[in-house]
Amino acid sequence: MRSDNMKKGLEKAPHRSLLYSTGMTKDEMEKPFIGIVNSANEIVPGHIHLNQIAQAVKSGVRNNGGVPIEFSVIGLCDGLAMNHEGMSMSLPSRDMIADSIEIMASAQPFDGLVFIPNCDKIVPGMLMAMLRLNIPSVCISGGPMMAGLHQGTKKDVISVFEAVGKTKKGEMQEEELSELEQCACPGPGSCSGMFTANSMNCLTEAIGLGLPGNGTVPAVESKRIRLAKDAGHTVMNLVEQDIKPRDIVTKQSVENAVSVDMALGCSTNTVLHLPAIFAEAEIDLSLKIFDEIGHKTPNLCKLSPAGENHIQDLNQAGGIQAVLAELSKKDLINLNCKTVTGGTVQENLTELNAQVLDHSVIRPIDSPHDEQGGIAILYGNLAPDGSVVKRSAISENMQIREGTARVFNSEEDAVSAIMNERIKPGDVVVVRYEGPKGGPGMKEMLTPTSAIAGMGMDEQVALITDGRFSGGTRGAAIGHISPEAASGGLIGLIQENDTISINIPERKIELKVGTEELQKRRENWEPVVKDIQSSILRRYANSATSAAYGAKITKE
Repeated sequence: MRSDNMKKGLEKAPHRSLLYSTGMTKDEMEKPFIGIVNSANEIVPGHIHLNQIAQAVKSGVRNNGGVPIEFSVIGLCDGLAMNHEGMSMSLPSRDMIADSIEIMASAQPFDGLVFIPNCDKIVPGMLMAMLRLNIPSVCISGGPMMAGLHQGTKKDVISVFEAVGKTKKGEMQEEELSELEQCACPGPGSCSGMFTANSMNCLTEAIGLGLPGNGTVPAVESKRIRLAKDAGHTVMNLVEQDIKPRDIVTKQSVENAVSVDMALGCSTNTVLHLPAIFAEAEIDLSLKIFDEIGHKTPNLCKLSPAGENHIQDLNQAGGIQAVLAELSKKDLINLNCKTVTGGTVQENLTELNAQVLDHSVIRPIDSPHDEQGGIAILYGNLAPDGSVVKRSAISENMQIREGTARVFNSEEDAVSAIMNERIKPGDVVVVRYEGPKGGPGMKEMLTPTSAIAGMGMDEQVALITDGRFSGGTRGAAIGHISPEAASGGLIGLIQENDTISINIPERKIELKVGTEELQKRRENWEPVVKDIQSSILRRYANSATSAAYGAKITKE
């Protein structure tokens, strides 16, 4: 066993003495040590209940002959970090989470690991660590939040973000906003739509690193506790059979993840996280793969913010296993891929009798919402290395658009202009110097996109940025413009009142300015340099790769 490195042999007597000091028995010393990686805290709604999940996992481990040993990991809430300096810390935290787990699981050699994440950066951070360490492992998320109910209609946190714009415009009274904000998020769990956290938890299941149900069983259901116990049981099987994450994660399972991503209409942040995760297994996942799979994979689901359904509805319709079953009807899923259950994707589907139970939530493969997937990769002179848009959350009349550039060098300046009604129909809001290096930290732009939607302009105004968007963003919001402004990307040369052309069906984004004029601008260009006080952000700015490659920290 891997843990024998710190507990077996004469020279490890001091180590055993330290372990005895924790209350461990001699009998336990002979059993496999299972690290329980718990990201519980008391500020993140998706994590406030994770200690209960951890206790259930420990029961599963103990019942099957292992010794569970818990250690903690940081985790922040993107919603609470939104629209202030805290959002710059979000993406850098992903790599710090992976690094901290590597440190703990290397210094204390565990025989297996159970990862307990739930929210935006914690899931990919843990998956990066899982593949980097390559120890028998399973992931069990805390599960999605239930949708709230306001005036008889299901609501979520995005409803509140958009209500701010409605209130500013005078379409909602502050008293109603107060009522809404108190009921839109009714309890624990990852926010209830197909936002980044739920996107990543669903894709963890699709990859095969989480048990069936990992992505969709609600946080408040007892089934989530039973699933956690099963995860503890499962990791013991993986240890016994020596099945490691890189035995499960292959090029074919990566393609499964992207196919499910397209079918669900996941957050554009998956295009940042999946390449960073799979790079830990030395598997390249370029933007071209998203584009290729997106062209042939239909969009089967419209979950909030793209539609009225929420993750609880997806769960009741059959969950991710039903989506896999539906996609398999047109050979869009590699059915022979291994999973943490010990069986293949096909064996899991057969055992569960997986099928769609509600075609209003998961459309039939022959009658999808769209013949192409929910995410599109756009290229052009503005984004020669690519940009990303959640096409499933854009109205038909915004798919092809030319507009007038309104240029801002920070999210804060853009939000001020939107909220003070300085943005008009036909404008394209340009938010730059918010990329991995320029931000630094690549802040999400949920506040400006929600304000645009809340003020009723999401079918009239587009927004492009070298930053990124929340999974809750809807409308013509195009992010990850690469190269970013801070690296000399063309987005840094846009001037007020330039014309920008967006053509999502043709996957194009262009700045309509002549070559000679752009050359003149290039000669006079000087990047905006921000005064970065944080040592963490300075390090991130110096070492982060382009968004086109997952905005991950370089290993050199």
